[in-house]
Amino acid sequence: MKELRNAILTQGQGIGMDIVKVDMFLNHRLDTGLLFRMGEELARRFREDKPDIVLTVEASGIALALTCARALGDLPVVFAKKSATVVQSADLAQAKVYSFTHKRENVIRVDKKYLPAGSRVLIVDDFLADGQACQGMLALCAQTDCKVVGIGIGIEKGFMPGGKNLRDMGIKLSSLAVVSAIEDGKIILADG
Repeated sequence: MKELRNAILTQGQGIGMDIVKVDMFLNHRLDTGLLFRMGEELARRFREDKPDIVLTVEASGIALALTCARALGDLPVVFAKKSATVVQSADLAQAKVYSFTHKRENVIRVDKKYLPAGSRVLIVDDFLADGQACQGMLALCAQTDCKVVGIGIGIEKGFMPGGKNLRDMGIKLSSLAVVSAIEDGKIILADG
């Protein structure tokens, strides 16, 4: 997606060998126009798979999931929470997920009633690095007997194993932009 690629190259920052900082437009300050166009593009890529729910994990995946769900015809968005609340039901699907960004393990959880058995789920997230968040959401879907129709990602770190592992599992995975490397603070994008 050309507009996203341009935003990454002009506003993004590579930190060290593995951090892609795009908080100016994607996950702290939100470029709403870009996010809606990203959601429309993900919807185009997954429309034929006929999802009926979009699943993400809080917090930075919510905006992209919402714009994609809107473009798919106002589908509901479910987001896995990273902490327990007093109003959550005891009937939860849960999975442990290590956060690459925060360098800590979280337990993500969804009340099972929000992912009814037999639902066709599209997983959407802003980033894919080592794939832990996606693996956790796949586990939530397995616990609720939902069918995952695909995974849509804003930015994939192609130099990390997450995307390859998911593709090797036979999952339809589509990323709007793929970072192939970070060299001297410069983000290098894969062709496409």
